[in-house]
Amino acid sequence: MDKLRRVLNGHEDEERGLTAQVLDSTSLSFGTRVKWFAICFLCGIAFSILGTAFLFLPSGTKLFAVFYTLGNVAALASTCFLMGPLKQLKKMFEPTRLIATVVMLLCLICTLCAVFWWQKKGLAILFCILQSLALTWYSISYIPFARDAIIKCFTSCMN
Repeated sequence: MDKLRRVLNGHEDEERGLTAQVLDSTSLSFGTRVKWFAICFLCGIAFSILGTAFLFLPSGTKLFAVFYTLGNVAALASTCFLMGPLKQLKKMFEPTRLIATVVMLLCLICTLCAVFWWQKKGLAILFCILQSLALTWYSISYIPFARDAIIKCFTSCMN
């Protein structure tokens, strides 16, 4: 709307700097953002399911770890389409999400290290489980009071 107003007033691009012009020309519409979010998220789920299927092959542990990790990375990257990559990175490293983010990133790296360098299949599966739990904990941090509700639920079940 502001762009149309500037064109109609004859101040098309005079007042705006080069950075603002580049950001306007490269920004995606809301519909496009939602479509690419869905595509990237569904690819992440497909990679994770495919990775889990590879686990049942005779020597598919490496493929399992790679595809499962790629699936989690794609699912995490899908949110960049909704809010933008810089805003996503800022939100990832906010104090409320910092521990979950660090644990998730470490588990992503350790999964690949366990398969390719350490040659420990059981450890790779453990790190896949931990990265899934860390990604879940990170994801629910976007829902107000969800973490508190889960903590209360588990403490009441333990008592």
